[in-house]
Amino acid sequence: MKKQKLFTLFLLLTCFTLFAQKEYKELMSQDWSNLKKYRSDNEEVVKNGNYPKVVFMGNSITEGWVNMHPEFFSENDYAGRGISGQTTPQMLIRFTPDVIDLKPKAVVILAGTNDIAGNTGFSSVKMITDNIKAMAQLAGANGIEVILSSILPVYDYPWRPGLEPIDKIAKINTWIEKYSRENGHTYLDYFSAMKNEKEGMKAEYSEDGVHPTSAGYNVMEPLVKAAIKKTLKEN
Repeated sequence: MKKQKLFTLFLLLTCFTLFAQKEYKELMSQDWSNLKKYRSDNEEVVKNGNYPKVVFMGNSITEGWVNMHPEFFSENDYAGRGISGQTTPQMLIRFTPDVIDLKPKAVVILAGTNDIAGNTGFSSVKMITDNIKAMAQLAGANGIEVILSSILPVYDYPWRPGLEPIDKIAKINTWIEKYSRENGHTYLDYFSAMKNEKEGMKAEYSEDGVHPTSAGYNVMEPLVKAAIKKTLKEN
């Protein structure tokens, strides 16, 4: 009887060990921050020394911008490094290969809306601003000028309705503006130019209230170009 119990225990331990190893391998094989997305593009930039003037770090808003208006990036020597759905901790993980290694003169950071939507779990205002601060500090430590963008206006997230994000967006944007002013960064205010009377996105600039249409990007482009010109002290 004792041998049978020991054998059963041995089987259970063996099964647990195999399961744990499988889970560990699956976890290690995952690319949570999607480092692979721009890996080959980054390697090509570094190999050829064809470094962009400005890198845009962001989520689907930035990725959609590149896809919808590619000429805006190519003609101005900008590189887009947006990944759909990403939150600030994911961006922070890939900030070195997707921004610092590309040696831009400046980085435009547009982040935080997916954190508010809870894409990778709940995020407090401090959690979000800590990650934005960390990215700004990494850039500054590597001689890269920092442009911090306001979160775009959102009245409701269609994939997570009922979160009432207006107050959280306002608090983060207020923090970004203050932090930029106190640390010599440029604050880029998209929010004021794109909001409606309810503090959401104007209907003519977005079909879902979150992601800009081509018309929305047309509003954003002169604003970011002016911010870059000011930051890099261009004539």
